Amino acid sequence: MSGGGRLACQPVSRRSNWPTARLHVVTGKGGTGKTTVAAAIALALAADGKRTLLVEVEGRQGIAQLFDVPPLPYGERKIGSAPRRGEVWALAVDAEEALLDYLEMFYRLGRAGKMLQRFGAIDFATTIAPGVRDVLLTGKVKESVTRMERGHRRYDAVVLDAPPTGRIGRFLNVTSEVAGLAKVGPIKTQSDGVAAVLHSPLTAVHVVTVLEEMPVQETADAIAELGELSLPVGTVVVNSVRSPRLAGTKVSQAELKRGLAAAGLPVDKATLAGLASEAADYRLRVELEQRLRAELEELGPPLLQLPFLPDGIDMGGLYELADTLIAQGVSRVSS
Repeated sequence: MSGGGRLACQPVSRRSNWPTARLHVVTGKGGTGKTTVAAAIALALAADGKRTLLVEVEGRQGIAQLFDVPPLPYGERKIGSAPRRGEVWALAVDAEEALLDYLEMFYRLGRAGKMLQRFGAIDFATTIAPGVRDVLLTGKVKESVTRMERGHRRYDAVVLDAPPTGRIGRFLNVTSEVAGLAKVGPIKTQSDGVAAVLHSPLTAVHVVTVLEEMPVQETADAIAELGELSLPVGTVVVNSVRSPRLAGTKVSQAELKRGLAAAGLPVDKATLAGLASEAADYRLRVELEQRLRAELEELGPPLLQLPFLPDGIDMGGLYELADTLIAQGVSRVSS
């Protein structure tokens, strides 16, 4: 992978204790870069000739946009390469198509299932029973995690671009969500199988945040909720980290004046006052970020940090983020 001289984030204080999981669920408050981080994790885990599957379940086609490929169908497709013959595949899970798979698997409905789709019965069923919809979505992910081909796992790791933190507990707590709908039968069997994977060491839930007060608070709330549900938390990924540009000491107006004069810039009072005000605001921002980082460290899970990319996210940026994750200890389980 090649980074390409972008702004580097501050080094983390310790190497991440990356979980030995096969399913990596990525959540975060909207606007924190959740999908981008999920894609970077998938690239990092695919290094050294591995194959990863990157899954989305919200119908936004965010993965296709990141990798600059056509909209993803309900079918697994290779979308990217990692160093040393690694492969990243992708899947956009559609609830209706997942239900058709389910009906065929358990009831052998075949063409009859397609007729249900034509008459809108499937959309009706997943709308009135949202818990069933989540079981169908997570069931497809679980199948990808456990699928074997010729005695080997199809994918070394699966990365799920999951719903945001405000919905992650309900989305992953599938057994509870369908308890009042199905106490026996195939849907109960399906939800129990999904729950067994989600609550096991096969799974790690990673929470993405930025160093702002609301995302950090939602991160704390999500970790607390996941703990109450006995869902395994992996790491906290602090995204878009900027390196501080000013030293901690205050800069006097005399020093500002000398610096401006040396650069051939105006040294009038209004300019000096404006620069001093901006510098003071910036110091307050840095102090706030330091406090928020300390709050994140107190939550318990290991922290990963990813740099702010001033030129935006393109394939080069994704590879740089993946390199940064690898440098912090992100790797696939070895067996």
